[in-house]
Amino acid sequence: MTTASDSKAIILTADDAAYVRQALVACSGILGLATAAGGPGRQALEEAALETVADGRPLGQVHCHVNLAIDYIDFATPARRSR
Repeated sequence: MTTASDSKAIILTADDAAYVRQALVACSGILGLATAAGGPGRQALEEAALETVADGRPLGQVHCHVNLAIDYIDFATPARRSR
C-alpha cells in the first residue's frame, strides 16, 4: 500500500478524473446496496473486500474511504498552468 510519505504527485486530465470518479461512485453504490441488504450477500462482500484490501479494514471503512476519494476528486485544487 502506498502512503503519503512515499507517493508522488500526479496530474489527471479532467476526463481521467471523471473516469476515476465514475468508477468510485459505482463502487460506493454497490457497497451501499450490500450494506443495506445485509445477510449472506453482505457477509460475502465483506469477506471479499477484506481479502482484496488485505489490510483488515472492515467494509464500512472501505466504503468511507471510497466516498472520501470521490470528495478528493470533487474538491481538488485545479492544476496551475505552466508558462
